[in-house]
Amino acid sequence: MAKTAPRRSDQLADKVGEITGKVQDSQAWNSIFRPGSIFRKGYTDSPRNRSYVIMNSVLYHLHPVKVKRHAVKVSYTLCLGGLSFFLFILLTVTGIFLMFFYRPTAAQAWDDIYSLQTAVAFGLLVRNMHRWGAHLMVLSVFLHMARVFYHGAYKPPREFNWVIGVMLLQFTLLLSFTGYLLPWDQLALWAVTVGTNMMGYTPVFGRQVRFVLLGGFEIGSNTLLRWYVLHVLMLPFVVVIFMAIHFWRVRKDGGISGPL
Repeated sequence: MAKTAPRRSDQLADKVGEITGKVQDSQAWNSIFRPGSIFRKGYTDSPRNRSYVIMNSVLYHLHPVKVKRHAVKVSYTLCLGGLSFFLFILLTVTGIFLMFFYRPTAAQAWDDIYSLQTAVAFGLLVRNMHRWGAHLMVLSVFLHMARVFYHGAYKPPREFNWVIGVMLLQFTLLLSFTGYLLPWDQLALWAVTVGTNMMGYTPVFGRQVRFVLLGGFEIGSNTLLRWYVLHVLMLPFVVVIFMAIHFWRVRKDGGISGPL
């Protein structure tokens, strides 16, 4: 009995190895795991395979190969750029949760907000996370811009990325303003009135812009629907594109700028 136990375990190991080899040799497996992956058959630890792992991995490929020593110091960057991105992700997640309980109509918007805070489990918590996250994102983006300015990180070759950052700040303010209107209470109505009247005084095409944003000549259900679409669809889509360009240019411009 003592001699048969190892034989059975060896047979089981050989069987498992045979099945594993067949799976790793299959076309489906090789289409999922690219050359150099540790899950490929015959992987060996070599500089060539290590480079393959970096190039074929989404997360590793996004991360720069080299990071400057000053770039990892919290006292230099204050993590304001990463904090702004984290808050954007938080706002996206909590905003999707809120969309399940909100209807962008003048007759139901305020009732949905009230029921969300009183009848939905964790509704008040998620709404407050979304609201305070929006305030913090405006503050963190502004402080991030101030940090970049005082460190001179807007100078060549980073002047284009500075313009992208200014536009991201503007889009952040627009996201905050459009979300401020969605409860459709008295504060929202007067905010829409003041905001659209200011836009109406834009030279040349001010009246046309005001008409498009109101969905007519007066504030109504069409106004709420248009600002809702701006808040949950158009502006986030544009922000994601500009953030991708912003992150890409940080890499291409030599990483985070050094101290003065």
